[in-house]
Amino acid sequence: MILAAGRGERMRPLTDITPKPLLIAGGKRLIEWQIERLVIAGVQRIVVNHAWLGEQFESVLGNGSRYGCELVYSAETTALETAGGIAKALPLLGDAPFIVVSGDIYTQYDYTQLPNDLGAHAAHLVLVTNPSYNAKGDMGIENGLIAPQAASKYTYANIGVFSPVVFKALDPRLKHKLFPWLYAQGGISGELFAGEWHNVGTAQQLAEFNQNHKLS
Repeated sequence: MILAAGRGERMRPLTDITPKPLLIAGGKRLIEWQIERLVIAGVQRIVVNHAWLGEQFESVLGNGSRYGCELVYSAETTALETAGGIAKALPLLGDAPFIVVSGDIYTQYDYTQLPNDLGAHAAHLVLVTNPSYNAKGDMGIENGLIAPQAASKYTYANIGVFSPVVFKALDPRLKHKLFPWLYAQGGISGELFAGEWHNVGTAQQLAEFNQNHKLS
């Protein structure tokens, strides 16, 4: 699943007419970087949720055939936050653990490294070293498990694998944030990714990304 329902307030006025994941970044739409890397990793079906200017996703991206996958869409009248969006899309995601990534990040992370089986864990999260705008971090890792109160904290990379079971109790019509709710759902495994990762969240970050990632 690619999360693409946010309003993109920090990217305005660009996002007044274009959803943030559809903005051009490094010669491609932001969301296309994620679609392509997921397909390279063997993902054949991707659910994209949308709300703000949502019809643009379906008209621009189509059914996914040009990317070598099937794209299906979960439309939200009002953005339901991360956990709410997942809960609404659950009928499209199946009964096995599924990957969830944000549509406004760029990364060289290899999605084949994500676990296929979560065991008794509710989720598996990928963390990165803290960027300047999130210097305090979000959570730590201790003995391979996510530790919200760890002394050394890292930033959630907006990449994870989730068990569908943990979302079934949520009302799919309501907004639900992912954290801290997820912490109460059972053990969460985690890993630290040291490679390239960018959260392209502001106009300045987009300009810097375009400067440094020009396609040849």
